[in-house]
Amino acid sequence: MDAGLNDVLIVGAGPVGAVCALALMQQGVAAHVLEAQPEDARADSRTLALAHGSRLILDRLGVWERLQGVTPITRIHISQRDALGVARLAADELGVPALGYVLPYAELAAALKQALREAGIAVEYGVAVARIESAADAAIVHTADARTLGAPLVAVADGGRGNAVPIPRFERDYGQIAVVCDVETELPHANQAFERFTPDGPAALLPKGDRYAMVWSASNADAQRIAALPDDEFLATLQRHFGGRQGMFLQAGPRKTFPLRLAYTGSDTAGRVVRIGNAAQTLHPVAGQGFNIGLRDAWELASLCGDTPREALGSTAMLAAYARGRRDDVIGGLGFTDFLVCTFSNDFAPLRHARGLGLLALEAVPPLKIFVARRMMFGARG
Repeated sequence: MDAGLNDVLIVGAGPVGAVCALALMQQGVAAHVLEAQPEDARADSRTLALAHGSRLILDRLGVWERLQGVTPITRIHISQRDALGVARLAADELGVPALGYVLPYAELAAALKQALREAGIAVEYGVAVARIESAADAAIVHTADARTLGAPLVAVADGGRGNAVPIPRFERDYGQIAVVCDVETELPHANQAFERFTPDGPAALLPKGDRYAMVWSASNADAQRIAALPDDEFLATLQRHFGGRQGMFLQAGPRKTFPLRLAYTGSDTAGRVVRIGNAAQTLHPVAGQGFNIGLRDAWELASLCGDTPREALGSTAMLAAYARGRRDDVIGGLGFTDFLVCTFSNDFAPLRHARGLGLLALEAVPPLKIFVARRMMFGARG
């Protein structure tokens, strides 16, 4: 068994695992990363929405300056279809250069992979983890190729796709599927994003290059039908659904779909093992919180490791401190997104009017607007 050579073993070299490894290096903590996918695996085609707080993390790691194709979001327009109430958030009102940023997942993944390589952090690709066991002074990782590796702490950042995924403590199937694609609109986006709530689910337009990245949440019964429509019918249906705030929808790229659910597994901070990112919690994409919470998981774990004596790494006391420190941010993000989906995804008249009043209040009360915007950018510590 290869044990004791590393302070932390990280399962998963995606963005959350990579950020954790790089942040640990800055703290003087040695990390070893295991990734199930081969090094030359095809990059994910998703689009990411990064909060301003996530930009600060990437900047501190020297990764932000490497990124190309980043589109800032300087304004966000929030509304509900066929009902009263509009709220607008603007970066200049909060004294930040942007509320968030949009970029291809593949761009961030490539920059992080290069940063890991240049930092000399050991990453093994094509190594699947079969199971993890806890011993008195280490966690033992058993790989699918019959090896064992040990470390005082194992951080699971595999997106919840590993072989030993715990049963969630809480989960909710929203009965919705997201239809995603890039769309071109008649009017330029001018770096403004839209969050449009409808009885069927939220629809978001995120500025991306000279187009928009669209996330359209629809019922399970409708989403696959919508995604399969010919381009002209799809654009006409989207126009009716979203409205004309950006003029006409002119073109749409290939559509993809993925189911929407909430799953809270928790950090699983026991036996020298901690779960971070989507391995710990999966959120609805409304308000773009899930990925950003995962990056904060990685950053906060690395910071705590740096403040912990080596002999106490992975201890019950350390992991309990991590769980306490992350609870407000994670539970707050879960509750916020769940509240938005459950409150806005219906056409119940009293709720529709209450939502309108809430949006009007958000627009009219600057302290409330600043509070909400900072929570979206920085989480519970905003």
